[in-house]
Amino acid sequence: MTSPPIILVPGFWLGAWAWDDVASALRADGHDVTALTLPGLESAGADRAATTLSDHVDAICEAVTAARAPVVLAVHSGAGAPGYAASDRIPGQVAAMVYVDSGPATGALNPDFVAVEMTLPPWEEIDGSLEGLSPEQLEPFRRRAVPEPGGAVGEGTELTDDARLDVPSTVICTSFPSEQIQAAVTAGHAWVGGLAELRNVSYVDLPTSHWPMWSRPKELAAVIGDVARGVSVG
Repeated sequence: MTSPPIILVPGFWLGAWAWDDVASALRADGHDVTALTLPGLESAGADRAATTLSDHVDAICEAVTAARAPVVLAVHSGAGAPGYAASDRIPGQVAAMVYVDSGPATGALNPDFVAVEMTLPPWEEIDGSLEGLSPEQLEPFRRRAVPEPGGAVGEGTELTDDARLDVPSTVICTSFPSEQIQAAVTAGHAWVGGLAELRNVSYVDLPTSHWPMWSRPKELAAVIGDVARGVSVG
């Protein structure tokens, strides 16, 4: 038995580099891993004016299709929106979804956002999500962060294929415990809207920051690896 390929998609402001420690741990454990940099996040100088949420969905779908086998698709934070949309477009090519401090969004993450891009806020504005991150980790985060394309923030997407509802999904809860995530589902928040409709959802609590790929990379890799082994294909 072999485990499926794993595709790692970072959240807002981040490129594939954000997954380096997790990807290394997974590869050391024998997994086939690909980390993505979504359109508009290649560099600070990239043109983000025309980048849409659909562009991000397309990029994820292309990576999944290129794997030539059903994949485990792990999405972090704001990548929950295009990640869930990708599972709607090509559900048969997604063996399992993993939402890392994220959720399967059924609407725009911020429908009122209309600017071309959204920059990483000052630390004091997001201090509550930085638990467990050292100054040595925060420095490259700030230095390498790229403004998020406005389309990825303010746009939603239409979900049409109910086959997505049968994709096994794991929510790794890091900055909020699973009880709070489930309360957000009950309250009807769009960023976790898919959790009210998915038919096979499990929760894993991994208390740490909103960026567990830096604060607890080995533990995060272990959970993702367990998901991959649990959906092994011959």
